[in-house]
Amino acid sequence: MPPAQLSAAEKRKAFADLHKSGCFVIPNPWSVGSARYLQGLGFKAIASTSSGYAHSRGLPDGAVPLEEVLAHYRELAAATGIPLNADFENGFADDPDTVAANVARCIDTGVAGLSIEDSPQHSEFPLYDFELALSRVKAARAAIDRSGSGVVFTARTEGFIRGRPDIDETIRRLKAFADAGADCLYSPGIKTREHIAATVKAVGGKAVNFLNSGAFGFTVGDLAALGVRRISVGGALARVAMHGFIAAAAQIAKEGKFDAFAGIVSNAELNRFFGER
Repeated sequence: MPPAQLSAAEKRKAFADLHKSGCFVIPNPWSVGSARYLQGLGFKAIASTSSGYAHSRGLPDGAVPLEEVLAHYRELAAATGIPLNADFENGFADDPDTVAANVARCIDTGVAGLSIEDSPQHSEFPLYDFELALSRVKAARAAIDRSGSGVVFTARTEGFIRGRPDIDETIRRLKAFADAGADCLYSPGIKTREHIAATVKAVGGKAVNFLNSGAFGFTVGDLAALGVRRISVGGALARVAMHGFIAAAAQIAKEGKFDAFAGIVSNAELNRFFGER
């Protein structure tokens, strides 16, 4: 039988509760099928991936327009019975007022959480100025509060993936974002135990998301022991799928062989899985 469908309010409460203690993995689907399969595996929540979805649309990360992104969130939220966190990029705006307006629209899609980055899209500048970045976080927080939705707010600082790998500046921003009301803090690109522990310590007990987008040698238990509350994988699962597709298609094109099809999941198995949901 299909799993029980929670209301948006129930999903938001469940998602907030997940951030209060322990450690959970929030994998990143890029389609309804991948989202429903992750739910079937027992994950308690999922998160969108801007890169995974963009690549599935034949676009680079950051190139999908706002209206299409909002429709994607709405589709994922409606198709699954577990909380969805929106990778809302930079809020699709630079100025705080427009960020706030867009956050309100994102909430209306039914998401249980959303994240805002401190890096502009399509800009020569890797990060927003500190004060502007902080104002944007405050604007997003205020928009969520005005909605009364209980959506979990994650504030991200992007230095380690935007060519500014400065742990002191990362911690400065995480502390400020935490003080400004972010529920969860996130610095994608950090990879060492020292940096992870430093960011966890910096935010005063608030939840920290760690991006495990490669084979870094950590287990869920390792990251939990470091104080990480939430683990995401970004576009890594989408890239795993694309990698297998590229390898199989290239083998056919270059060698005329179909060996890559050996051992793959069967059509019947997928039909059974999706037919029950």
